[in-house]
Amino acid sequence: MLYQHRDDREAFAFINTLIGYLQPPQGATMLDIACGKGRHSKALAEMGFDVTGIDLSHASIEEAKQDESDRLHFYQHDMRRTFRVHYYDYGFNFFTSFGYFNTRREHDNAIRTMAQSLKRTGTLVIDYLNVHYVEAGLEKAAIHTVDDVQFQITRWHDETHFFKQIQVLDAGAHAPRHLYTERVAKFTLGDFTEMLAYQGLQIQEVFGDYHLGQYDIHYSPRMILLAKYR
Repeated sequence: MLYQHRDDREAFAFINTLIGYLQPPQGATMLDIACGKGRHSKALAEMGFDVTGIDLSHASIEEAKQDESDRLHFYQHDMRRTFRVHYYDYGFNFFTSFGYFNTRREHDNAIRTMAQSLKRTGTLVIDYLNVHYVEAGLEKAAIHTVDDVQFQITRWHDETHFFKQIQVLDAGAHAPRHLYTERVAKFTLGDFTEMLAYQGLQIQEVFGDYHLGQYDIHYSPRMILLAKYR
């Protein structure tokens, strides 16, 4: 309910821009890593590509599977574990679907999965937040109401992570029905350069927004990385 504004139009707009830049051949094989319910995967498949989506959430994959086709497949899978070595032309990790593990080793394992999934001529795209931009503009508190359900959001950060606590209250309730805290690591461009290099990948391009504008360390809301094998 809270994130329902992230609709298919948003997904298609970014995917169209990205595919226009990458210019992949028809039928190219693509892996959507941490695909959620598959909105990006579905958009890519409708463009004529052979797409596989993987996600840790069984519920999300079960919903995504309802749209499977000859060129669209979904699997429940932990990105920290290897998946189809040197199989895909492109690997995608969208909308900060990374940075939530407890240890650096787990994050390195996820990057390894991304790298190993690619053919030697393949391209990896990681769409991550820009740490410096988020630090400067962090909204500490907000309240959103959706269909008589109130979401009270509190944000803070320390040296290594951003935190977002979400309290869910039904209309008229005084105590939260649900309390959830997200934590995402403060990975910078230097961190990604190091993690990718360890897997044999080199960053080729860095974009700062979903229009693929130039990356600026202070003013860009996103950090979108394109990497290939060296």
